[in-house]
Amino acid sequence: MPRPVRVRRVCEEPKYTKFVPSDADKNEVQVLTIEEYEVIRHVDYQKMTHEECAERMAISRTTVTEIYECARYKIADSIVNGKTMCIEGGNYKVCEGGVCCSEKGMQH
Repeated sequence: MPRPVRVRRVCEEPKYTKFVPSDADKNEVQVLTIEEYEVIRHVDYQKMTHEECAERMAISRTTVTEIYECARYKIADSIVNGKTMCIEGGNYKVCEGGVCCSEKGMQH
């Protein structure tokens, strides 16, 4: 029996949740979960290590790596194949201040 999935901690929900190619003829949609978005935001946008991201989200480093690889594939699939990308769903909880949100105001 697999272990239950832990609720992932995110600092805030994304402001923008849908990206559509300008010349999209297809109705194909790629869904990026909120926790996948959060890992991409921490690792690629804020330049955190997987270890730092794991600490911020209260999950293991190996889980961050798994989420990151899945998210990167979905983003690449959207770009390469002209799919609409929606950011929604997942198993997460928005944190309420503390260490998680201490990066507010950080700019890279």
